Amino acid sequence: MTSAARNYLIVTGAYWGFTLTDGALRMLVLLHFYQLGYTPFTLAFLFLLYEAAGIFANFGGGWLAARFGIPRMLATGLTLQIGGLLMLSALDPGWGAAASVAWVVAAQGIAGVAKDLTKTASKSAIKASSKEGAGQLFRWVAWFTGSKNAMKGFGFFVGGFLLQVAGFRPALWMMAAMLAVILAGVALSLPRELGKAKASKSFKELLAKNRGVNLLASARIFMFGSRDVWFVVGLPVFLYSQGWHYIGVATFVAAWTIGYGGVQALAPQVIRRSADGLSREVPEARLWGLALAIVPVALGLLLASGTVGRPDLAVVIGLAVFGFAFAVNSSLHSYLILAYAGSEKAAEDVGYYYAANAAGRLMGILLSGALTQWAGLQGCLWGSAAMLAACAALTFMLPTEAEARRAMV
Repeated sequence: MTSAARNYLIVTGAYWGFTLTDGALRMLVLLHFYQLGYTPFTLAFLFLLYEAAGIFANFGGGWLAARFGIPRMLATGLTLQIGGLLMLSALDPGWGAAASVAWVVAAQGIAGVAKDLTKTASKSAIKASSKEGAGQLFRWVAWFTGSKNAMKGFGFFVGGFLLQVAGFRPALWMMAAMLAVILAGVALSLPRELGKAKASKSFKELLAKNRGVNLLASARIFMFGSRDVWFVVGLPVFLYSQGWHYIGVATFVAAWTIGYGGVQALAPQVIRRSADGLSREVPEARLWGLALAIVPVALGLLLASGTVGRPDLAVVIGLAVFGFAFAVNSSLHSYLILAYAGSEKAAEDVGYYYAANAAGRLMGILLSGALTQWAGLQGCLWGSAAMLAACAALTFMLPTEAEARRAMV
């Protein structure tokens, strides 16, 4: 095994462990506080700092990874996640509602920084390790992205399961212990210089990205907003209102995410490929973006018609179709950002891109709580459709291969 493949496997394994706890934490917090009587909008507010902190963590994380090396940033992310889990476990049931919300929001903010530092470091490590051209890069990105999302889906199930059989606090302690073992492994196995490069010297230089990176980052905002607008609050609350139990809700969300991750990993077999890495991939991104935008429109019209005997089953089937198209789009976009990224400052470009990703999730979470409270899941689906239309429009502006290469010179 080459050193590049070894580093890739180590980073992927570490991120699997991190993502398992991230998914479990999301389900633990959502279901635990919904059980305590929190409204959908308040539930969304609990994740506010988690996503807002992620914007700055991604943005600064890329610069820090270039300046200090990827392994240090990966270790920092794991350490912060352990701290966030332990802080959340210290929540006292006797505190008032305001103090409890403030404490959870702060702990979630730490977890948000941890998540996006870890993600930026991990994805940058793929660019730093891949040395065999666009084909290997696409395969590695697709497998990494798909497998980590499948692990996140498993984490959703684990979160619901642990909440029911172990309770809120013991579940958090178990996850913190697992991450401590992973942290020790990362510290002992990765070369310290991995990913080090000449970092930007000013904020203006940090923002000076090429056209492909800027357009793809803008599209990413709307793409992930379109998912989280129904996924974070709207869907779990809708299924629970239809008579589903916690384990049932967690199992469906987990199965959806695992299936979504599996499709992401297989995306290189679905997408038409090109030797230059862009000339076919960009048109494919446009085609799949349009296909994705159609799904929430169709599902929203179906639910609005009032002819569905089992709305919950219609939603399950419709969102399975959505998940397939979304997974292909997400995997393709995750590859394109690395294809557009400059080789010397790849970590910064990746951090910039995933800061946009966090901004999209933040927008989606806030709208998910507001639209669920105002118009239910149907309102969330129409919000998703509007954001996907904007995403598709931006995708049609992505540069061609020749234009992109000139911009990176």
